[in-house]
Amino acid sequence: MSRADKMMDVCLLAGEIMLTYGAETYRVEETLERMAKAAGFVNVHSFVTTTGIFLSFDEVGKGDRMQMIRVDDRIYDLNKVTLVNQVSREFVTGEIDEEVAYEKLNEIAKSPTNYPVWLVHIASGVAGAGFSYLFGGSLRDMLPAFIAGFIVSVCVFKFQEYLKVKFFAEFISAFIGGSVAIGLVYIGVGVNLDQIIIGILMPLVPGVPLTNSVRDLISGDYVAGVSRGAEAILTALSIATGVALAIGLFLT
Repeated sequence: MSRADKMMDVCLLAGEIMLTYGAETYRVEETLERMAKAAGFVNVHSFVTTTGIFLSFDEVGKGDRMQMIRVDDRIYDLNKVTLVNQVSREFVTGEIDEEVAYEKLNEIAKSPTNYPVWLVHIASGVAGAGFSYLFGGSLRDMLPAFIAGFIVSVCVFKFQEYLKVKFFAEFISAFIGGSVAIGLVYIGVGVNLDQIIIGILMPLVPGVPLTNSVRDLISGDYVAGVSRGAEAILTALSIATGVALAIGLFLT
C-alpha cells in the first residue's frame, strides 16, 4: 500500500469516528485537512455531510487521490471525538506517523463507551426524576419519573438494535414511557402526570443534533446544518407523537 493510500485510510477513519460519535461537520473537515497537509499532500479538499465524507488531495508527481465513505450510524460519545482530536494533534506535530495514528484510531473505534449500558439507564432514570422535580413536580413524582425514565432508556437501546428506523424506535419508547407514567399515576404512585411525563422525556430531547445544527449553520455548512436540524425536529416529533398517542389512548 502506498503512503497516499495509507494516509487516505487514516483520514477517513478519523472522520468516520468523529462523524459517527457526534462531531460537527466543520470540525471533521478541519481535522482531515490538517492531517493530510501535515503528511505533505497539497490541494487538500474535504466535504462532509451528516451521512458521508469526501476527501481528495494531490500527491506531488503522482496525481490526485479522491475517496468517499458513507456514515449511516450516529451514536453520541464525545469522548471518542476528543480522543480522535488528540491523535490528530499528535500526528500534525510529528509525534506519531501514519502507522501509529491508524493503530490508535482503530483502538478508539473498537473501544467500548466510557460507561456501561446499565449505568446509562440508571442515569436516565435519575435525570427523569430530577427534571420532573425541577419542572414543578413533588417529591412523590420523582419515583414514578425514575421508573418510567429507566424503562424509556432501556426501550430506546433495545429497539434501536432491531429497528432500522431510529425515529420509530424513539416513537415506541416515548409511547411506552408515557403509558408507564399514566399507569403509575393511576395506581397512586405519582401525583402530577404532566411533570412526570416532562421529566422522562427530557433525556430524549435531541440536544446534540440541535446544537451541532446551529454551529454548522453559523460556520456556513448549510447542507449539514439543515439536515441536522431536520433530524432534531423529527426526533422531537417522534417523542411528542408517542406521548400524545399514550395520552389519547388511556386518558380519553
